[in-house]
Amino acid sequence: MLEPVFRAGDTYAVDPAITCDDALAFWCGGNHTAYIAERGGSALGSYYICPNQQGGGAHVGNCGFVTAPDAQGKGVARAMLEDALDRARAEGYRAMQFNFVVETNTRAVATWVRYGFDIVGRLPGAFLHPKRGYVDALVMYRGL
Repeated sequence: MLEPVFRAGDTYAVDPAITCDDALAFWCGGNHTAYIAERGGSALGSYYICPNQQGGGAHVGNCGFVTAPDAQGKGVARAMLEDALDRARAEGYRAMQFNFVVETNTRAVATWVRYGFDIVGRLPGAFLHPKRGYVDALVMYRGL
């Protein structure tokens, strides 16, 4: 599920040639807690939750989301976001911050805004999109 998203190179700031082991380490490693969305034994998507920062910033969470290509547009990302926000609250996070949302990922941006995230920062030309060249990355934030 990670491979086609990372290989496309249009939503995550990872090397599109990332190895499977490195992709799994990125998604599940460190302080990430990863979850799988599934239906009938088929994986539809995945997300992780982790502290956005250490120490005095650890009360703000961070997440990453990926939806399987054949599950896109079917509400999977919304369901994962709702679950992530519920889990984040239960784990004691007071807010959620997405540090690097590629502006051309319009479906994700619209979903995050619909769920109360504000665009609190814009990083001009911070992402090299494989088809559109340099595009902005957004910092998105909401309280919990």
